[in-house]
Amino acid sequence: MVDVLPLVEARLRSALGEPDARAAVTFLGTERIEVLRFQQEDIVRYATLGMSAHPMTDPTAVVADPVKGPRAELLLSVRSGLADTGKVLRPLAVLAASPQVEGVIVAPGGSLDVGDPLWPGAPFTSVLVAEPGGLVEDLDLDEPLDPVQFLPLLPMTPNEAAWKRVHGAQALQERWLTNGTDLRDPSRRSVPLD
Repeated sequence: MVDVLPLVEARLRSALGEPDARAAVTFLGTERIEVLRFQQEDIVRYATLGMSAHPMTDPTAVVADPVKGPRAELLLSVRSGLADTGKVLRPLAVLAASPQVEGVIVAPGGSLDVGDPLWPGAPFTSVLVAEPGGLVEDLDLDEPLDPVQFLPLLPMTPNEAAWKRVHGAQALQERWLTNGTDLRDPSRRSVPLD
């Protein structure tokens, strides 16, 4: 069996450069999840490393397939210097561990909620999982393994998360686009939802 994580880290480094910090978190009953930080001018990017070590499996499956199934890592981009976003490392690791802990499949259009602010003073407690392929291209693995996708996370305020549950991810993304919302602003307010 191929060790996926060195390949994933190499893809992250080729797309984002050298990480300037990294932290590791281990939760009871799970493998270690690392979060790497990449500073790019006025944007800081956080990427998980460890979520893709195993495929995500359908929680209703009787037996988990150790080979087949979607693999992913999470990416969060925020403007640097506007908030203490360094504390997002643990919440990101919690989200990356959710397939192992809760048996969920993280996919575009889905929501992930940590229940607390993503960092001190953040107006966000949840994220919308966006489409992959923009910032970091998918990493193809040898058959029969599925490729690793790098899923951008878009922070949502509680009001936006509630609105998304009713109207859907596409409608929320259109609302953000129509209003020119800066999704990288770590202290932005909720988009108008009326």
